[in-house]
Amino acid sequence: MAYIIGVILLIIALIITGLILRKRVYDVVDRYEAWKMDILGRNIAGELSRIKELNLSGETQAKFESWKERWDQIVTKELPDIEEHLFDAEEAADRYRFSKAKKTLNETEKVLVSIEADIEKILKEVDDLMESEESGRKEAEEINPAIKSLRKNLSQQRYQYGKAESYFDERIDLLEEKLLGYNDEIKSGNYYQAKRLIDELRVNLTELEERMEEFPEIYKKCKHELPSQLHDLFAGLKEMKEDGYRVDHLAFEKEIRTYQEGLSDSLEKLDKGDASQAKEIMPEIEERIQEMYGLLEKEALAKNYLENQIPGYKKSIHKIDQSFDDTRAEVEELQKAYYIEDSDMERFISLDKAIAKLKAELEELENDMGDNGVSHSELREKIEQGFSQVKELERAHEGFKLRIQNLRKDELEAKAKLTEIRNELYHTQRKLKKSNVPGVPNFIWDSLENASFKNEMVLTALEKQPLDMNEVQQALGEAENAVKHMVEQTDVMLDQAYLTEQVIQYANRYRSQYPLLASKLTEAERLFRSYEYELSLEHAAKAVEEIEPGALKRIEEYQKAAMN
Repeated sequence: MAYIIGVILLIIALIITGLILRKRVYDVVDRYEAWKMDILGRNIAGELSRIKELNLSGETQAKFESWKERWDQIVTKELPDIEEHLFDAEEAADRYRFSKAKKTLNETEKVLVSIEADIEKILKEVDDLMESEESGRKEAEEINPAIKSLRKNLSQQRYQYGKAESYFDERIDLLEEKLLGYNDEIKSGNYYQAKRLIDELRVNLTELEERMEEFPEIYKKCKHELPSQLHDLFAGLKEMKEDGYRVDHLAFEKEIRTYQEGLSDSLEKLDKGDASQAKEIMPEIEERIQEMYGLLEKEALAKNYLENQIPGYKKSIHKIDQSFDDTRAEVEELQKAYYIEDSDMERFISLDKAIAKLKAELEELENDMGDNGVSHSELREKIEQGFSQVKELERAHEGFKLRIQNLRKDELEAKAKLTEIRNELYHTQRKLKKSNVPGVPNFIWDSLENASFKNEMVLTALEKQPLDMNEVQQALGEAENAVKHMVEQTDVMLDQAYLTEQVIQYANRYRSQYPLLASKLTEAERLFRSYEYELSLEHAAKAVEEIEPGALKRIEEYQKAAMN
């Protein structure tokens, strides 16, 4: 029983599957049928009828017939065949031959796609043809008056084109011939060829318009302006030579002739309508003419500069030479009394050589002034450099003179400083003699003796011939330090002695009351009489501070007030 139910269910499933597959085939058949009807309903014939507005001959006629034939084939052959194929697919589906139905439908789809592609191609080619006709016609309508305008301008301005007028006449004739060729192609129904011709004609026209527009200016410059400028430049060059200007080194004559020949060759090509060489050479010539005038002007200014500045230049060199002669004599005299540093002598020798070089260059310059092979511009540069060198030498010379003059000044200052130091040494000695201290410690006498020795060293250095100021300055510095040190030591020693005396006197009031204090004061007095003032002060101060704290500070303040 279960087996029978299973078989029944399987049969039912197969029937349902068959129905579903058959429904799908029907759906595809319906879709392709609608597609076929859509194609059939399109107004392709109407689109093709637009071509009848054109000349149906030649290329256009061949195109129209091929399009019409293809559309007729689609309508009368391929679409009816599709109808039969769709019927076959339905019949196969009814018989559950789904593979055959699918194959038939696939082939039908390919045919429909091919038909769509062909229709799209036909419509595009129709549009292209109509557009080519329209755009070509508009181009021709614009080009025809443009060609006539070129002819008119050439006729009215023939003198601006010279012999090239015949060349441009021929070029306009060619444009007119191409325009006639365009019209012939239109009459023959060859619209694509006509469009190619009109496009080519537009390019040729634009090119010719540009060439004819720029030609008069190029021709004018090449035939009149630039030759005239070169001629004037050549004449000016010759005149400058006659007036004594040195321009041979510029070699402009050969360059001018080369440019003149180049313009002549360019003019021959211009007469044949070729402006390429002229356009290439003219900017170079124009730029070079300006450069030549600039160089000639520079030469003229240089000559005028030389005439005005050479006398002053000679005078400045003569002046610094004479001034240095005085410095040389002064140096020779100073060397007898002073030792001049090697660095200063190097500066002196360098100045001497530089001035000698300037004098030699001046002599060379004077020789070059008589040599026509040397340009005034070159001579001007030499003089300008010379003026700069003279100024630099003047600054260096003044610096050197100031330095050697300072030798005498330094000597006087050193002597004055020595006198000042010796006076300070003398006053310190008097201060020691007038002091009431029991005696002077040995280190003070040693310091005093060293300071005196250092002073003698300065005096010895000042008496040397030639005088070495570096040695004097060094000895003077040592003497100054020695005296300063001696004065400081003396002042400290005397202050300590006076303060010790005050402390002992102050502490005596406590001597009878404090036996220990009395003992310490006795030791302080012994040290005081032995000239050990620093140790004596330490003992006395320590003793009194133990009895009366702060006493030392009050004594010091009292002593300072008394000294002031």
